[in-house]
Amino acid sequence: MLLSLALIFLVGISAASIFKALKLPGIVGMLATGIVIGPYVLNWLDPTILGISSELRQIALIIILIKAGITLNLADLKKVGRPAVLMSFLPACFEILGYFLIAPFLLGINRIEAAVMGAVLSAVSPAVVVPRMVDLIERKYGTEKSIPQMILAGASCDDIFVIVLFSTFVTMAQGGAANACDLLNIPVSIVLGILLGIAAGFALYFIFKIFSGQKFKLRSSVKVIIIMGTAFLLMSVENALKGRLALSGLLAVVSMACVLKLRSPAETSKKLSDKFGKLWIAAEIVLFVLVGAAVDIRYTLTAGAAALGMIFIALAFRAVGVILCLIGTKLTFKERLFCVIAYLPKATVQAAIGSVPLSLGLPCGKIVLSVAVLAIMITAPLGAFGIDFSYKRILIKEE
Repeated sequence: MLLSLALIFLVGISAASIFKALKLPGIVGMLATGIVIGPYVLNWLDPTILGISSELRQIALIIILIKAGITLNLADLKKVGRPAVLMSFLPACFEILGYFLIAPFLLGINRIEAAVMGAVLSAVSPAVVVPRMVDLIERKYGTEKSIPQMILAGASCDDIFVIVLFSTFVTMAQGGAANACDLLNIPVSIVLGILLGIAAGFALYFIFKIFSGQKFKLRSSVKVIIIMGTAFLLMSVENALKGRLALSGLLAVVSMACVLKLRSPAETSKKLSDKFGKLWIAAEIVLFVLVGAAVDIRYTLTAGAAALGMIFIALAFRAVGVILCLIGTKLTFKERLFCVIAYLPKATVQAAIGSVPLSLGLPCGKIVLSVAVLAIMITAPLGAFGIDFSYKRILIKEE
């Protein structure tokens, strides 16, 4: 396992540095590293690492979501309000509609299988989007109009909405009936996740306040450990209640961090944000190398031109959804284009659930996985590069 970790960190960071030197996003190098050293090419990674890959990817996501919550300014978010809410579900709905209408003709699958494929492919990747929006907030690009805050909030809820739809469509594809309660789980999951996160945030705030005196003062490093432990606990609550009560652990983590941001002194928030920023340097490498390792390159080669065309058609549907969300805002044409670009990347959710239809024995399983793999390889670098290349040219830096 230690050799595998050494390869992940050393090869991953080297590849990222090479790609950055070529004016390409470092994430592309990390994904390529995972594909090459993963089980489907060189097979250099220990099976033990691959066995806990999903847990390691989840830890990395938790780190960046905590940093996002501590960085997010809720007062700025109120400026956009309605568009942020619409961004959490409307672009995904349009992309699913694209698959539902077009995939049966291009890929030879039925309508419900097309809906399953759309649910797998329509989730934006928080692992690509969130750290970049956090960086833009810290550097004050687009913050005057709350553009990165809006994208960050929408991307955080987008995955929950899509995963609930995915479970509903899979049930229908297996011959079961879709339950109206499954759709009701979407708002329930969001509300309960936020409420649990708020409660956890206040609990941590009071604990930190009690131990803020000179005699029992907690160091920032200790606070980071406590916050991480609480975040793991929140995610465990989601898993424990699965099947009985819908609750979003990821939203709970973000809400907890937001409460700490609101209640803590600015200096404390800044220190915590810096600490989690340093943790993210290592977590980012683990996350994207392991996402790459989950990509089976063999399926990509069988996907063909039809799958490639389907991905870009669906992205066009998604772009329409994003543009509709921004109607009535004061954003310029270029700023709206930036929002479209920021909502392109796919990676984390597709790596996590792309193989589920195949494992369940659905006839569409292989083609769903093929398209999911292809979408990761195309949209993750495309979206990351698009954000990195365009933000200075499009967004105004707030003085």
